[in-house]
Amino acid sequence: MLEPEQTDIEAPATAGAPARDAANEPADTPASGSGTGSATKEQVLEALKAVVDPELGINIVDLGLVYEVTIDEGDVHVEYTLTTMGCPIGPLIEAQMQEAAAKVEGVSSLTPEMVLRPAWTPEMMSDDAKAALGFF
Repeated sequence: MLEPEQTDIEAPATAGAPARDAANEPADTPASGSGTGSATKEQVLEALKAVVDPELGINIVDLGLVYEVTIDEGDVHVEYTLTTMGCPIGPLIEAQMQEAAAKVEGVSSLTPEMVLRPAWTPEMMSDDAKAALGFF
């Protein structure tokens, strides 16, 4: 009987650490190292859940305010909206989006674009957000 290898335990990535051997990793796992990994849409969306609408206290992803996330070689473009057309928190939301995306491995920049169409409606919220706001 063969003994299991202990190579599945990874040390945290540090600056200056050698790159992993991509041939020994699953295809959907980004390589480590600043800027060398490929960020995924799911990773960016998860990071954007740290951005909370200050009036409602719910993150912008669950509120349905993030319409589209596209990634091109580490450059992330996010189309988002606000709950109302005259909402003054756009700059605050964009600054928080920048901070959140900067924490995602492989993201080199984020360009937020506020759009007003389609107009946001409460139906765009996740079930968790609807429950938190009493929409059931």
